[in-house]
Amino acid sequence: MASNASDTERELRILVNAYTCNPYHGSEHSVGWGFIQELARRHRVCVIAEKENCQRDIERFLANCPELAQRAEFHFIEKQRRRLLRKLWPPSYYRYYRKWHLEALNLARHLHAKEPFDLVHQLTMVGYREPGYLWKLGVPFVWGPIGGMGSFPWRFLPSLGLYGALYYSAYNLVNAWQERFAPRPKLAAAAAGPSLISATPEDQTGTMTHWHRPSHLLAEVGLPAHTKDTPTYRNSDEPLRVVWSGLHIPRKALPLGLKALSILPPNIDWTLDILGKGRETRALQRLAENLGIGSRCRFHGWIERRVAIDVMHRAHVMLITSLRDLTSTVTVEALAAGLPVICLDHCGFSSAIDETCGIKVPVTTPNAVIDGFRDALIQMADETRRRDLADGALRRSRLFDWRLKVDRLEEIYRMRLSVDPL
Repeated sequence: MASNASDTERELRILVNAYTCNPYHGSEHSVGWGFIQELARRHRVCVIAEKENCQRDIERFLANCPELAQRAEFHFIEKQRRRLLRKLWPPSYYRYYRKWHLEALNLARHLHAKEPFDLVHQLTMVGYREPGYLWKLGVPFVWGPIGGMGSFPWRFLPSLGLYGALYYSAYNLVNAWQERFAPRPKLAAAAAGPSLISATPEDQTGTMTHWHRPSHLLAEVGLPAHTKDTPTYRNSDEPLRVVWSGLHIPRKALPLGLKALSILPPNIDWTLDILGKGRETRALQRLAENLGIGSRCRFHGWIERRVAIDVMHRAHVMLITSLRDLTSTVTVEALAAGLPVICLDHCGFSSAIDETCGIKVPVTTPNAVIDGFRDALIQMADETRRRDLADGALRRSRLFDWRLKVDRLEEIYRMRLSVDPL
């Protein structure tokens, strides 16, 4: 596409592929929605999203937001689902996900023929394994933020139980092959060229190591709407209220946190709110009882997002034990709630959390991590120390404002159009 100086200012027509995009959901849905809502304030945006999980909520939101409805045009494609097959063979998911992307390419060609796009952005889902096909459209292409490169820490496999150890051993082997040899991610990265975006430092290293492609670093998550002005401070007669949130699956590694809490000094009073649910829920409940801390742990299960946010806003510290993740939406939600974060020093947490807003524990061995979580929780029991980190959490959260993120994305767009190089 030929460009000229006016491209640095003019409004663009952008096609965004956002398989997951929902104004009322968290995780990947909030990633898609956060970027799109801010982009639509600046440009004309055309979005392709998945039908079943997105259409109803988006249309309900747009009915009450005519300004956005005028700026963002949505198209929905239904993904075929073979739920029984997926239970029997989970990788079958990608067969139908890939088919959805092929339909998205056909729709994109039709839309582009009616009114050409200036730029195409493959946004969600964030995983690098499926880049879609919009890089074939012949329009300047942006891909990312992408994630999923790297491996599960091998030393922690024995702590996951038989199923978890087998699953993540296979995950590591398959991921290592796909990073190096899967053809379409490499082709999409080549098409993106200087506009390839990584979600974490680990992924940024991966794009260079395996694809020989430099990439920009931009965390996939952004500041939620529910942001506090001041943190919740802890009175001297209150227990330290710890909150944990996520799927109850092996890679989230909640047992490491439960074991750390169980060895806290007896003079520290604490409670733990556990948000979420999963295949490991009953085992986690049994573990809490066996550790003698069952009465201090409240398992909330799946609750409405507004209720979950309310639980977080009443808490004093967020404990994130995940052994494999990107940056995780809950990280920024915690910072926006004024919660200091205790997490492992890897994945997206390593760049999202610093010494002003939390404590990062090195990923060494399971026993060392348990001791590290315990020591961090002891520090959080000192309200002077915790209060400083709580104030820092709110300051840190402002760096994830969607406006700032899309400012950076605009720079990448303009550079991709070869007008305003970084």
